[in-house]
Amino acid sequence: MQNEEFDRALIASAFRVAADKGWPRVTVVEAARAAALPLPRARDRFPSREAILLRWGRHADQEALAEPPSEGPVRDRLFDLLMRRIDAMQAHRAGLIMLLVALPAEPPTALLLSCATHRSMRWMLDAAGCRTDGLRGVLAVRGLTAVWLWTVRAWERDDSPDLSGTMAALDAGLRRAEQAASWLNWGEKPRDRRMKPTDPAPTGDDGAPPQAEPSGGGGKSRARSRRGSGDSARSVPNGPLPESSPG
Repeated sequence: MQNEEFDRALIASAFRVAADKGWPRVTVVEAARAAALPLPRARDRFPSREAILLRWGRHADQEALAEPPSEGPVRDRLFDLLMRRIDAMQAHRAGLIMLLVALPAEPPTALLLSCATHRSMRWMLDAAGCRTDGLRGVLAVRGLTAVWLWTVRAWERDDSPDLSGTMAALDAGLRRAEQAASWLNWGEKPRDRRMKPTDPAPTGDDGAPPQAEPSGGGGKSRARSRRGSGDSARSVPNGPLPESSPG
């Protein structure tokens, strides 16, 4: 078994244990035994339980970055990248929800995931063609992190088979971030700004985001096309953002 295959097997086992017993009961030894994996190799690959989360976050980033972002506005490219990350979370949904439930009682784990999430969002912005250097880049990372946490909260509550509620929350969050500070367009790299439209998204008479429109130009990505031609962006659920998110 190659290292990558071994890592994925142990991570999957850890989230199964979390789904059955709760995240506090998860250990590297418990996950390795549940998957019939050799303990010495598990110790070598995962020196702590936190290593499981960090490596899973890296795998989620790799799955999001595996395909080039779709053509179109930066907002659409970020939508596709983040929905691929959500797709990666779906594979371990029950265990990740138990992790989210346990985070308020585990501040060190929450802080670790907060730092990891910022790194992941910087990768997503870079992949979408946004600048992440300087003060503007710091604000862009923070803004996308807030959108991601909002989306994770919606995903946690979304039991629809096509994740329509999650996609609506992500779409609305990106639109609101764009309207509030224009960081999606102002932070775009110069070579992309010559190619992509930079007009701010319009708003309705009441100031709320209008119905979401499909991205123009090239074909839709797998994640974005799941919305269907008749769906519209729903309002993001009320409630506070979570302190951190997995990965």
